[in-house]
Amino acid sequence: MTTETLHLPRKNSLMSLSIIDAVIALLSFHAAFLLINKQSELSQNFYSETMTTYILIVCLPYTLMHLTYTSTQIKMHLRNIILKLLISIALSFILFVTIAEIRPLDQERSTMLVTIGVFALLMLAIETRRNRDDAIPNLIRRVLIVGNGALADDMERLVASGEHAYRVAGRIHYPTNAKTGSNTTPMDLCQTALSLKANKVLISLAERRGVFPLQEMLNCKLSGIEVLDAPTLYERITGKLLIENITPSWFIFCHGFQLSKLLLAAKRFMDFTCALTGILVILPFVPLIVLAIALDSPGPVLFRQVRVGKGDRNFVLYKFRTMRQDAEKKTGAVWASTKDSRVTRIGTFLRKSRIDELPQLINVLRGEMSLVGPRPERPEFVKNLKKIIPYYSERHFVKPGVTGWAQVSYPYGASVEDAIEKLRFDLYYIKNLSISLDIKIILKTVLVVLLQRGGR
Repeated sequence: MTTETLHLPRKNSLMSLSIIDAVIALLSFHAAFLLINKQSELSQNFYSETMTTYILIVCLPYTLMHLTYTSTQIKMHLRNIILKLLISIALSFILFVTIAEIRPLDQERSTMLVTIGVFALLMLAIETRRNRDDAIPNLIRRVLIVGNGALADDMERLVASGEHAYRVAGRIHYPTNAKTGSNTTPMDLCQTALSLKANKVLISLAERRGVFPLQEMLNCKLSGIEVLDAPTLYERITGKLLIENITPSWFIFCHGFQLSKLLLAAKRFMDFTCALTGILVILPFVPLIVLAIALDSPGPVLFRQVRVGKGDRNFVLYKFRTMRQDAEKKTGAVWASTKDSRVTRIGTFLRKSRIDELPQLINVLRGEMSLVGPRPERPEFVKNLKKIIPYYSERHFVKPGVTGWAQVSYPYGASVEDAIEKLRFDLYYIKNLSISLDIKIILKTVLVVLLQRGGR
């Protein structure tokens, strides 16, 4: 058995943290201004004249304390985070009083107090999140990994990555072999987990027959330690499914994949309402889009293409045309690629901004698509992918979507490997389908569009 404590380097540089702190200070000042001041001419002048001063008063002491704590490598327990905030608040007040001696600030005192208060509360939440391992250790899930082979190794690397609330408590190489030299037996699994303060045990065995430690797993569960298999923990950490390591029986007995009539009816109501509203909103802009496409290259404005929908039924998908009219005359059906030479000038903008997808709201109104779901693929691709990728057909148990969990979680792909990766996300979505997840995906889609990520 091996145990290891990992201290990963911080990804955020001082510059990026300072920018974040400045933004938080600006938001705090804005909140204080709205709470304290009225929308008068005096208030507006006060806002514009004092904003920079207030941000500096709040941020400079906090940045100084951040440098001090970083250079001394103090562990950021919750009490140290609070102490850091209290000292920076005290320094901010000293700085504020010093400036007040230079010019009268009678009107500004209450605004300054609220600004510092809001900033302190927000930074307490952010610092706790940044340093959650030390700040709130009880929220960290310590995992004891049991198993040999590539899957167990991969799961150990995933848990040890530190980009989530799980940490490696230890590793039991089981079944014992000469290579590992482990002398830990499954009979002491529960006791080992308790001694390592592990609250999860991950069973990752390549072959279970004859070696599955059933009694010890039961002992763990009755001792309050959750026992997980690799697909379940992988799903929790990554938001996708480990399709190479799941079986049909796993699909049947796992929690999820429950598409009730009530859920589907609520989803259809949301689809219809949002699609109708969206069409009415974009209608005034359609003539401009049509004109831009028509002037840029000859051919129809709307592009119609057969895609595979729910139940493997084909339907005609609508998009604004972004490629030359003869784009596939010589090649036949091929995936689009980044910097595709077939894409027109206006098409590049339409794809980056996702405006080319807007006509699919017609497909949503007609019931062929949903706002959220797996992206529909062409029949030519689906036929081949079904032969190569296990469980590929399962993505067609729900309506395809204008956007989806794969689209907001993974960049645009144009290969079988990308199709496999996107299927992991699609199956996760179907397994956990809910209205709240749909809303989350729609909000993330807005963010993706604003940042122009993943466009072809």
